[in-house]
Amino acid sequence: MRRNKLREILNNGQPSLSTHIHSTWPAVIEAIGHTGLYDYVEFVSEYAPWDLHDLDNLCRAAELFDMGMMIKLDQEPRNFLAQRSIGSGFQSVLFADCRSVDDARQCINAVLPDHPDSKGLHGVATRRATYMLYGGTPDYVQALNDTVIVLMIEKKGAVDHLEEILSLGRIDMIQWGGADYSMSIGRPGEWSSPEVKAAERKVIETAVKMGVPPRAEINSPDQARYYQDLGVRHFSIGTDLFILYSWLKQNGAELRKVIEG
Repeated sequence: MRRNKLREILNNGQPSLSTHIHSTWPAVIEAIGHTGLYDYVEFVSEYAPWDLHDLDNLCRAAELFDMGMMIKLDQEPRNFLAQRSIGSGFQSVLFADCRSVDDARQCINAVLPDHPDSKGLHGVATRRATYMLYGGTPDYVQALNDTVIVLMIEKKGAVDHLEEILSLGRIDMIQWGGADYSMSIGRPGEWSSPEVKAAERKVIETAVKMGVPPRAEINSPDQARYYQDLGVRHFSIGTDLFILYSWLKQNGAELRKVIEG
Protein backbone atom coordinates (compact mmCIF):
# COMPACT_ATOMS: atom_id res chain seq x y z
CA MET A 1 0.00 0.00 0.00
CA ARG A 2 1.26 3.49 -0.83
CA ARG A 3 1.90 6.16 1.80
CA ASN A 4 -0.98 8.60 2.20
CA LYS A 5 0.66 12.01 1.81
CA LEU A 6 -2.34 14.09 2.89
CA ARG A 7 -2.84 11.90 5.97
CA GLU A 8 0.79 12.48 6.93
CA ILE A 9 0.39 16.24 6.45
CA LEU A 10 -2.67 16.30 8.70
CA ASN A 11 -1.05 14.10 11.34
CA ASN A 12 1.98 16.40 11.42
CA GLY A 13 -0.07 19.59 11.64
CA GLN A 14 1.35 20.97 8.40
CA PRO A 15 -0.40 23.17 5.80
CA SER A 16 -1.42 21.75 2.42
CA LEU A 17 -1.85 23.03 -1.12
CA SER A 18 -3.94 21.54 -3.92
CA THR A 19 -5.69 22.42 -7.14
CA HIS A 20 -8.79 21.15 -8.96
CA ILE A 21 -9.19 19.42 -12.31
CA HIS A 22 -12.19 18.52 -14.46
CA SER A 23 -10.10 16.89 -17.17
CA THR A 24 -9.46 13.14 -17.18
CA TRP A 25 -6.35 13.49 -19.36
CA PRO A 26 -3.45 12.24 -17.19
CA ALA A 27 -1.10 14.77 -18.79
CA VAL A 28 -2.87 17.51 -16.83
CA ILE A 29 -1.87 15.71 -13.62
CA GLU A 30 1.67 15.42 -14.93
CA ALA A 31 1.81 19.14 -15.71
CA ILE A 32 0.76 19.88 -12.13
CA GLY A 33 3.31 17.39 -10.82
CA HIS A 34 6.15 18.98 -12.78
CA THR A 35 5.66 22.22 -10.80
CA GLY A 36 6.73 20.42 -7.65
CA LEU A 37 4.39 22.63 -5.61
CA TYR A 38 1.20 20.68 -4.95
CA ASP A 39 0.56 18.09 -2.26
CA TYR A 40 -2.48 16.62 -3.96
CA VAL A 41 -4.91 17.15 -6.83
CA GLU A 42 -8.68 17.13 -6.47
CA PHE A 43 -10.61 15.54 -9.32
CA VAL A 44 -14.03 17.18 -9.21
CA SER A 45 -15.83 14.18 -10.62
CA GLU A 46 -19.16 15.63 -9.53
CA TYR A 47 -18.90 18.05 -12.45
CA ALA A 48 -17.13 16.02 -15.13
CA PRO A 49 -17.76 13.02 -17.41
CA TRP A 50 -15.55 10.05 -16.57
CA ASP A 51 -15.37 6.28 -16.32
CA LEU A 52 -13.65 3.82 -14.00
CA HIS A 53 -10.60 3.53 -16.26
CA ASP A 54 -10.05 7.28 -15.87
CA LEU A 55 -9.80 6.93 -12.10
CA ASP A 56 -6.98 4.38 -12.38
CA ASN A 57 -5.08 6.51 -14.90
CA LEU A 58 -5.35 9.73 -12.91
CA CYS A 59 -3.91 8.03 -9.84
CA ARG A 60 -1.10 6.45 -11.85
CA ALA A 61 -0.06 9.87 -13.11
CA ALA A 62 -0.14 11.44 -9.65
CA GLU A 63 1.99 8.67 -8.18
CA LEU A 64 4.80 9.53 -10.60
CA PHE A 65 5.24 12.76 -8.66
CA ASP A 66 4.44 11.57 -5.13
CA MET A 67 1.23 13.61 -5.15
CA GLY A 68 -1.96 12.51 -3.49
CA MET A 69 -5.36 12.38 -5.17
CA MET A 70 -8.70 13.52 -3.78
CA ILE A 71 -12.02 12.88 -5.50
CA LYS A 72 -15.17 14.94 -5.06
CA LEU A 73 -18.18 12.66 -5.32
CA ASP A 74 -21.83 13.07 -6.13
CA GLN A 75 -24.44 12.54 -3.44
CA GLU A 76 -25.35 9.11 -4.82
CA PRO A 77 -24.35 6.34 -5.07
CA ARG A 78 -21.93 7.20 -2.28
CA ASN A 79 -20.82 3.70 -1.29
CA PHE A 80 -20.07 2.55 -4.81
CA LEU A 81 -18.28 5.71 -5.91
CA ALA A 82 -16.20 6.04 -2.75
CA GLN A 83 -15.06 2.44 -2.71
CA ARG A 84 -14.23 2.27 -6.41
CA SER A 85 -12.28 5.52 -6.11
CA ILE A 86 -10.26 4.29 -3.16
CA GLY A 87 -9.64 1.05 -5.04
CA SER A 88 -8.19 3.08 -7.93
CA GLY A 89 -5.73 4.84 -5.63
CA PHE A 90 -7.54 7.92 -4.35
CA GLN A 91 -6.50 8.41 -0.73
CA SER A 92 -8.95 11.18 0.08
CA VAL A 93 -12.68 11.46 -0.60
CA LEU A 94 -14.69 14.69 -0.56
CA PHE A 95 -18.40 14.06 -0.16
CA ALA A 96 -20.87 16.59 -1.54
CA ASP A 97 -24.42 17.40 -0.45
CA CYS A 98 -24.46 16.22 3.17
CA ARG A 99 -27.56 17.55 4.90
CA SER A 100 -27.64 15.76 8.23
CA VAL A 101 -25.73 13.77 10.82
CA ASP A 102 -27.02 10.57 9.23
CA ASP A 103 -25.70 11.68 5.82
CA ALA A 104 -22.28 12.32 7.33
CA ARG A 105 -22.29 8.96 9.07
CA GLN A 106 -23.09 7.21 5.76
CA CYS A 107 -20.11 8.93 4.13
CA ILE A 108 -17.81 7.79 6.91
CA ASN A 109 -19.07 4.21 6.76
CA ALA A 110 -18.60 4.05 2.99
CA VAL A 111 -14.86 4.61 3.48
CA LEU A 112 -14.00 2.74 6.67
CA PRO A 113 -13.25 -0.99 6.62
CA ASP A 114 -15.75 -3.66 7.58
CA HIS A 115 -13.81 -4.45 10.74
CA PRO A 116 -14.96 -4.69 14.37
CA ASP A 117 -12.83 -1.70 15.38
CA SER A 118 -13.88 0.55 12.48
CA LYS A 119 -17.49 -0.57 11.92
CA GLY A 120 -17.49 0.56 8.29
CA LEU A 121 -18.89 -0.97 5.12
CA HIS A 122 -15.76 -1.28 2.98
CA GLY A 123 -14.92 -4.93 2.38
CA VAL A 124 -12.17 -6.78 0.55
CA ALA A 125 -11.69 -6.15 -3.18
CA THR A 126 -8.96 -6.87 -5.72
CA ARG A 127 -8.60 -3.38 -7.18
CA ARG A 128 -5.66 -1.34 -8.34
CA ALA A 129 -4.69 -0.11 -4.88
CA THR A 130 -4.18 -3.68 -3.64
CA TYR A 131 -3.19 -5.95 -6.49
CA MET A 132 -1.34 -8.25 -6.80
CA LEU A 133 -2.75 -9.04 -3.37
CA TYR A 134 -6.37 -9.83 -2.69
CA GLY A 135 -6.67 -7.24 0.03
CA GLY A 136 -8.03 -7.80 3.49
CA THR A 137 -4.59 -7.75 5.11
CA PRO A 138 -3.80 -5.61 8.16
CA ASP A 139 -2.10 -3.13 5.80
CA TYR A 140 -5.27 -2.97 3.72
CA VAL A 141 -7.39 -2.24 6.78
CA GLN A 142 -4.95 0.43 7.90
CA ALA A 143 -4.96 2.08 4.47
CA LEU A 144 -8.75 2.34 4.54
CA ASN A 145 -8.60 3.81 8.04
CA ASP A 146 -6.00 6.32 6.81
CA THR A 147 -8.21 7.53 3.96
CA VAL A 148 -8.85 11.25 4.46
CA ILE A 149 -12.59 11.88 4.77
CA VAL A 150 -13.70 15.38 3.80
CA LEU A 151 -17.22 16.83 3.86
CA MET A 152 -18.65 19.72 1.93
CA ILE A 153 -20.52 21.90 4.41
CA GLU A 154 -22.82 23.48 1.89
CA LYS A 155 -26.41 22.75 2.87
CA LYS A 156 -28.48 24.50 5.51
CA GLY A 157 -29.02 21.23 7.35
CA ALA A 158 -25.28 20.59 7.61
CA VAL A 159 -24.68 24.12 8.90
CA ASP A 160 -27.50 23.81 11.44
CA HIS A 161 -26.11 20.50 12.75
CA LEU A 162 -22.40 21.19 12.23
CA GLU A 163 -21.26 20.52 15.79
CA GLU A 164 -23.09 17.17 15.84
CA ILE A 165 -21.52 16.22 12.50
CA LEU A 166 -18.02 17.14 13.60
CA SER A 167 -18.56 15.28 16.87
CA LEU A 168 -18.81 12.00 14.95
CA GLY A 169 -15.05 11.94 15.36
CA ARG A 170 -13.97 10.72 11.93
CA ILE A 171 -14.27 13.80 9.73
CA ASP A 172 -10.72 14.81 8.80
CA MET A 173 -11.41 18.08 6.97
CA ILE A 174 -14.32 20.26 5.84
CA GLN A 175 -14.83 22.51 2.84
CA TRP A 176 -17.33 25.37 2.74
CA GLY A 177 -19.68 25.53 -0.26
CA GLY A 178 -21.21 28.97 -0.53
CA ALA A 179 -23.03 28.43 -3.82
CA ASP A 180 -25.00 25.43 -2.57
CA TYR A 181 -25.62 27.04 0.79
CA SER A 182 -27.07 30.20 -0.74
CA MET A 183 -29.40 28.09 -2.87
CA SER A 184 -30.45 25.93 0.07
CA ILE A 185 -31.59 29.01 2.01
CA GLY A 186 -33.57 30.34 -0.95
CA ARG A 187 -31.03 32.93 -2.13
CA PRO A 188 -29.39 31.35 -5.19
CA GLY A 189 -26.35 33.12 -6.58
CA GLU A 190 -25.81 35.23 -3.46
CA TRP A 191 -22.78 33.31 -2.17
CA SER A 192 -20.94 36.57 -1.43
CA SER A 193 -23.82 38.19 0.47
CA PRO A 194 -23.23 39.22 4.12
CA GLU A 195 -25.55 36.48 5.34
CA VAL A 196 -23.73 33.74 3.46
CA LYS A 197 -20.26 35.08 4.36
CA ALA A 198 -21.32 35.17 8.02
CA ALA A 199 -22.35 31.50 7.78
CA GLU A 200 -19.01 30.65 6.18
CA ARG A 201 -17.13 32.37 8.99
CA LYS A 202 -19.19 30.56 11.62
CA VAL A 203 -18.53 27.20 9.94
CA ILE A 204 -14.77 27.80 9.76
CA GLU A 205 -14.54 29.07 13.33
CA THR A 206 -16.57 26.12 14.63
CA ALA A 207 -14.38 23.62 12.78
CA VAL A 208 -11.19 25.20 14.09
CA LYS A 209 -12.59 25.21 17.64
CA MET A 210 -13.48 21.52 17.36
CA GLY A 211 -10.12 20.52 15.90
CA VAL A 212 -11.33 19.66 12.39
CA PRO A 213 -9.19 21.43 9.78
CA PRO A 214 -11.16 23.61 7.35
CA ARG A 215 -9.96 24.04 3.77
CA ALA A 216 -10.52 27.15 1.64
CA GLU A 217 -10.98 27.19 -2.12
CA ILE A 218 -9.47 30.35 -3.59
CA ASN A 219 -8.67 31.76 -7.03
CA SER A 220 -5.59 33.85 -6.21
CA PRO A 221 -2.91 33.88 -3.48
CA ASP A 222 -4.04 37.25 -2.14
CA GLN A 223 -7.34 35.66 -1.05
CA ALA A 224 -5.52 33.38 1.37
CA ARG A 225 -4.83 36.00 4.05
CA TYR A 226 -8.49 36.36 5.07
CA TYR A 227 -8.75 32.62 5.67
CA GLN A 228 -5.39 32.37 7.38
CA ASP A 229 -6.58 34.94 9.91
CA LEU A 230 -9.50 32.58 10.66
CA GLY A 231 -7.11 29.69 11.28
CA VAL A 232 -7.24 27.98 7.86
CA ARG A 233 -4.04 26.20 6.80
CA HIS A 234 -5.29 24.13 3.88
CA PHE A 235 -5.95 25.65 0.47
CA SER A 236 -7.04 24.60 -3.00
CA ILE A 237 -6.38 27.14 -5.74
CA GLY A 238 -7.85 27.26 -9.22
CA THR A 239 -9.64 24.82 -11.51
CA ASP A 240 -8.36 23.77 -14.92
CA LEU A 241 -11.54 24.66 -16.81
CA PHE A 242 -11.80 28.16 -15.34
CA ILE A 243 -8.06 28.80 -15.70
CA LEU A 244 -8.39 27.99 -19.40
CA TYR A 245 -11.50 30.16 -19.75
CA SER A 246 -9.92 33.13 -17.97
CA TRP A 247 -6.74 32.98 -20.06
CA LEU A 248 -8.66 32.69 -23.31
CA LYS A 249 -11.04 35.51 -22.42
CA GLN A 250 -8.37 37.96 -21.33
CA ASN A 251 -5.87 37.29 -24.06
CA GLY A 252 -8.50 36.84 -26.76
CA ALA A 253 -10.02 40.24 -25.93
CA GLU A 254 -6.61 41.92 -26.00
CA LEU A 255 -5.65 40.26 -29.27
CA ARG A 256 -9.01 41.27 -30.82
CA LYS A 257 -8.14 44.88 -30.12
CA VAL A 258 -4.75 44.43 -31.82
CA ILE A 259 -5.94 42.69 -34.98
CA GLU A 260 -9.09 44.78 -35.42
CA GLY A 261 -7.39 48.10 -34.74
